[in-house]
Amino acid sequence: MKQHIAERMHGISAFYVMELLQRAKQLEARGRDVIHMEIGEPDFPTPPAVIAAGNRFLRTGEVKYTPAAGLPALREAIADYYHAAGINVDARRIFVTPGASGAFLLAFGISINPGERILMADPCYPCNDNFVRLFGGRSELIPVGADDDYQLSADLIAEHWGAECKGALIASPSNPTGTVIGREALRQAIAKVAELGGCFYSDEIYHGLVYDDAVSSALAFSDKVFVINSFSKFFGMTGWRVGWLVVPEEFVDAAERLAQNIFIATSTQSQYAALASFTPENLAELEARRQEFQRRRDFLCENLPKLGFRIARKPQGAFYVYADSGDLADDSFEFAKELLETQAVAVTPGRDFGVYRADRHIRFAYTASVDRMAAALTRLETFLCR
Repeated sequence: MKQHIAERMHGISAFYVMELLQRAKQLEARGRDVIHMEIGEPDFPTPPAVIAAGNRFLRTGEVKYTPAAGLPALREAIADYYHAAGINVDARRIFVTPGASGAFLLAFGISINPGERILMADPCYPCNDNFVRLFGGRSELIPVGADDDYQLSADLIAEHWGAECKGALIASPSNPTGTVIGREALRQAIAKVAELGGCFYSDEIYHGLVYDDAVSSALAFSDKVFVINSFSKFFGMTGWRVGWLVVPEEFVDAAERLAQNIFIATSTQSQYAALASFTPENLAELEARRQEFQRRRDFLCENLPKLGFRIARKPQGAFYVYADSGDLADDSFEFAKELLETQAVAVTPGRDFGVYRADRHIRFAYTASVDRMAAALTRLETFLCR
């Protein structure tokens, strides 16, 4: 009997950028010098204090499971981190997960029923839509642009809400645009979703990487929200795979049961290493890195427009510039492929982030040094003058 792939997989899309990354690796294997501005991964190494903490733990030899909800000391440290920002969160509402992806799976797994819809911005991080689909839900991508700061508002949520809506997701700072939703706009969006009887999901994995105005956590306005965060971006621990989820009180038991079944536990070594993230020494190192990211952002925002790209909103956080390439090419995916082949510069096409005006946008990740980005812009200028 012929075996069939599960129907839910028919709507699960792959990253277009992975095709470009695979090709970039092939070019590098042939000796080409590829400048990577496509993948959202900091180029800095894991902070030394974090590596030292992980190594110290390994030397004990006691590498056992932690509780499914996470190492108690790490949950308390995350709660203290919020407390230092003026937000009180009970550690029992905090679940340590295998990266932010694990946090999304846990959040949606305990809250979404088949057929229910989650509102999210278009453009947005593509996995968010796929996570919803995995649990039988549907995402409604709402087109947003510069006039909306690429963010959902309370008015947009109300306009698109319907009988099948379960909730709304806001990412701030956003991937791919780097925009931050204002404090009052965030408060209004949370209040609107609560008024409509839905769940509010706040993607805060780029918190810490902000460059102008401060960013607000959804927890500052409500304890009835789901907050997703991670040690990957600001804390520079991508490969360690540690994230966390804050759930409303009434979801604690469900989150515990689902975590036990789908994760068992997050990597024990990674959790002990993550504990060192909150030391004054490490936070000082992370602040220096944040300042360097800001320098890189300013460099790109100054120089990309000189080549014909338009930046409708200067990114306020994360490490991406979402640039309008419509004056330079009709199809940003083809543009990205040809740029890689001819100039060995790797960037991400807009179609990875949704459908709204996707073919006329490119995401540049400033996860390379200013010198490397300067070299990339020189190659890009050559490409445009061909």
